[in-house]
Amino acid sequence: MEKNYRTDLTFEGTDSYYLDPELKTIVNISLAMEKPLLLTGEAGTGKTQLAFQISEALGMDIEVLRCKSTIKGEESAYTQDTVLRLNDARFGSGDTGLDVQNFYDFVVGGPIGRAFRADIMDVLLLDEIDKTESDVQDNLLDVLEDCEFTIREVNDTIKAKIRPAIFLTSNAKRELSDPFLRRCYCHHIAFPAKEQMEEIVRLHYPKTSKELIDAALNIFYDLRRRGFEKPPATSELLDWIGAFELMGEVPNAEDPKMMGALLKRSTDIESQRQGKKAKRHFM
Repeated sequence: MEKNYRTDLTFEGTDSYYLDPELKTIVNISLAMEKPLLLTGEAGTGKTQLAFQISEALGMDIEVLRCKSTIKGEESAYTQDTVLRLNDARFGSGDTGLDVQNFYDFVVGGPIGRAFRADIMDVLLLDEIDKTESDVQDNLLDVLEDCEFTIREVNDTIKAKIRPAIFLTSNAKRELSDPFLRRCYCHHIAFPAKEQMEEIVRLHYPKTSKELIDAALNIFYDLRRRGFEKPPATSELLDWIGAFELMGEVPNAEDPKMMGALLKRSTDIESQRQGKKAKRHFM
């Protein structure tokens, strides 16, 4: 069967999201070929934010499944409010208009279910898919590939009215299965080099002085080289620069302030403090 590719969806980036050429290409190819795009990379590289930016730029609603280790495939598509149904069966539904004999009156759509029932294309984001078990991953991908799921209680198949634009993110906490990877496009978002990071900062702080940005970047990348348990990421850098912008100051490499905006683990903060003390003692 001949495949009809979409040519009406093109993401060019936004004023607040840095989009490198390679990422732009694979995003638009995945949109055109209606194929899930799996984004990997360390926390703070913009994996999750990308789906929201695409949603905003292309005028789509977004449905988000925040994955966790306990999640089951069915609940991402639908759940049944059995407690409410039992309560209404015992005490009556009052003025709610719900009928305890009608199963669908007590069905609550999950993110996948809502995306499939939408009348126009949505963005569907499965965030941190690596937190789920491998059998759940494979189950979810079957659902996404076929764009349908079955409500087991009544053996009713729900098929998507229109295939959503599907994005998945992974922080590599757990290896994803080969069948899962095979059916996705994959892109690793590397941590930005210093020059790229400056462009990202400029998108968020276009009026900030070059002196402040240069000083902040030098300290930031020095901290990332020190091997902290949780090295500072892009979001922490942006918050840190925002703090100095508010204070009207420039970061000082000898005695940087507001380190709690960059380092979040107590062991990292203590290590940084000890390093600063040792440096002063040496000098």
